Amino acid sequence: MALPPEQARVVIVGGGVIGCSVAYHLTQLGWRDVVLLERKQLTSGTTWHAAGLIAQLRATKNMTRLAKYSQELYGRLEAETGVATGFRRNGSITVALSEARREEILRQASMARAFGVEVEEIGPAELKTRYPHVNVEDVKAAVYLDKDGQGDPANIALALAKGAKMRGAKIVERTKVTGFEKKGRRITGVSWTNETGESGRIACDMVVNCAGMWGHEVGRQMGVNVPLHACEHFYIVTDTVPGLTQLPVLRVPEECAYYKEDAGKILLGAFEPVAKPWGMNGIPDSFEFDQLPEDFDHFEPILERAVNRMPLLAETGIHTFFNGPESFTPDDAYHLGLAPGMDNVWVAAGFNSIGIQSAGGAGSALAAWMDTGEKPFDLGDVDIARMQPFQGNRHYLFERSRETLGLLYADHFPYRQKATARGIRRSPLHEQLLREGAVMGELSGWERAGWFADPNQPAEYEYSWTRQNWFDNAAREHRAIRENVGLYDMSSFGKIRVEGPDAEAFLNHVSASDLSVPVGKIVYSQFLNASGGIEADVTVTRLSETAYLVVTPAATRLADQEWLRRHMGAFRVALFDATAAEAVICVMGPRSRDLLRRVSPSDFSNATNPFGTCREIEIGMALARAHRVTYVGELGWEIYVSAEMAAHVFEVLREAGREMEARLCGLHMMDSCRIEKGFRHFGHDISSEDHILEAGLGFAIKKTGTDYIGRDAVARRREEGLRHRLVQFMLTDPEPLLYHAEPILRDGRIVGYLSSGAYGHHLGAAMGMGYVPCDGQSAQEVLESAYEIEVAGRRVGAKASLKPFYDPKSERVKA
Repeated sequence: MALPPEQARVVIVGGGVIGCSVAYHLTQLGWRDVVLLERKQLTSGTTWHAAGLIAQLRATKNMTRLAKYSQELYGRLEAETGVATGFRRNGSITVALSEARREEILRQASMARAFGVEVEEIGPAELKTRYPHVNVEDVKAAVYLDKDGQGDPANIALALAKGAKMRGAKIVERTKVTGFEKKGRRITGVSWTNETGESGRIACDMVVNCAGMWGHEVGRQMGVNVPLHACEHFYIVTDTVPGLTQLPVLRVPEECAYYKEDAGKILLGAFEPVAKPWGMNGIPDSFEFDQLPEDFDHFEPILERAVNRMPLLAETGIHTFFNGPESFTPDDAYHLGLAPGMDNVWVAAGFNSIGIQSAGGAGSALAAWMDTGEKPFDLGDVDIARMQPFQGNRHYLFERSRETLGLLYADHFPYRQKATARGIRRSPLHEQLLREGAVMGELSGWERAGWFADPNQPAEYEYSWTRQNWFDNAAREHRAIRENVGLYDMSSFGKIRVEGPDAEAFLNHVSASDLSVPVGKIVYSQFLNASGGIEADVTVTRLSETAYLVVTPAATRLADQEWLRRHMGAFRVALFDATAAEAVICVMGPRSRDLLRRVSPSDFSNATNPFGTCREIEIGMALARAHRVTYVGELGWEIYVSAEMAAHVFEVLREAGREMEARLCGLHMMDSCRIEKGFRHFGHDISSEDHILEAGLGFAIKKTGTDYIGRDAVARRREEGLRHRLVQFMLTDPEPLLYHAEPILRDGRIVGYLSSGAYGHHLGAAMGMGYVPCDGQSAQEVLESAYEIEVAGRRVGAKASLKPFYDPKSERVKA
């Protein structure tokens, strides 16, 4: 048995398809000291029994980009390595049986066109022609993607492994990782033992956790959080069907089923609504190419519907009933990237039953990131830094995984909330808001009021692609913010205290804005990467000569704090997560000053408390800080109050507000108001791939010659000119709704897609933002074109603007 070397540049833990892909792509980049350790045999965990479906279209442009790369790679691997991958482009069809699903797949088809994926909308007759065995009686619509395909999962992995070995990687099977040596924020060595009883240690510069369903356990050994849980995944394979020829992959999501023709047989797989988690007490050490016990009762409802959908199943015997484990993450997106808390531990795990179609692209992206230290493009959807520490809790993972498997085929309604593992992170105002009718949504575990139900109205979401049951509620909340005054809770937003004698110098180094400001000044800013892309979108408040408060979106606090920590260098600063220490109650609207004067003797005038400043105030019988800043485009304040006083301050504001007909508001209102004002949403409108100047945020850049991360990239883009502009759109028809990823058409041609969308209740139409190419063109030339937005295949006229449609001079904000 071959033994591992004593030293390596990188040790990859796990020999499934993703571990082999990472090794393959690192060696493609010239890495030679690459060691992959597999506890048993390559592909013996979950790769070997994967269905091998290889689709192009994913939920975002970059995830689609990665999936398309996987296809291209698998198509050429056989010529390179001599290992047959079984890859063939036989196309795929997704079927809709209801009007809601029809809307969804037509929106997906529009999105595909925006992402450059060939797609064809077909009716029942055409479906029957392409797939003669399917019952089309109740089919409403279908979409066909001719470049989709399927392959042999195990051989794809073995081909990647051979390609890596051909360029010098060492792949050692039947060798289990037993521990890690850790020094500060780095792993310095990997301990191993093999099946013959030999053991040893590999000194290394980097480690990659590609351990699949063992990823959570291996992560704990490393001291990092990799939230995932195995679930049972079922499929059957029929006996040979006489005369069966090559067919497209068929998906019928409303029946939780997919069908694949393979070697003259039909494979029927399921993503049932309530899954069966597995391995709660650990995965047996002997697990290798294993199956789980059959559970026909669990699978039977899927099979009953399948027999109706494909009558030939009733006449064909079952050759194999298979049950094997797959790993699922809390949000159905895989984990990729540099692990929080560590500087040399990387993760590629938790592929949610799409590991084969994802592995090529994910391995390529991670290898590029490891090689340069910079993300090759925006990977926020899958960046492991999005996961919160509590999400590694085993009970949480068990409860959430019962739902996430089924969500792959559930209706992907806008604003759909997870139903399991709820109520974990609560604002200090949580119970008070519930008593007032708050309907909670969830983000990163935080329970947040999305909207407020009226008396006698069910306080729950009723999902739809059209106006949902809370549409009018949000409109009234929006009106209160624009015309009167509203209160809402922003306690979930991340709060990072940066303290120390070098706090000012440090923040000036990582921030594109000038943080050499007086105590009490609030600065809107971005943290940039070397390419001028936006790594974080924050407000920074100077609390004292040596202390600042950085406020971030709720979902990115951990990622933003890690970004700061990794750039601390020799700066004498300390970072603290202060999110739970203070609640934030927003008082917004043209009469917000009137409300605050009713509950506080402090001075809220423009002279004393101008926009962009904070000051300590008395409110009720408590002390707080009033930050005059807004994300809704109105006069207003964010009231920061220590958690133990938050309930009191809320009661004082609520009681005084009743006399003014102040309204409690949810975060759907905030999204609607911010898009009218053209405020960017991090992760949608701006990301690590979007240049700060092209995002229209050049006003936030410091005007001095002080150096900062990304300064050279900003100077280059100013000299070269903009390649894209972030444009705001408003539909000319008040009926259609926009969410995100709808194609943007300029003079009849698709040029981009909406990065975000919402309904502008004050302006009376759906609105969105998106990047439009502008090489060599002025702003005026960009706006002189005719624009349309494609909504589920229908083109709708749109007005375009580079300035906010609402209050373009911010006169209402400054009041």
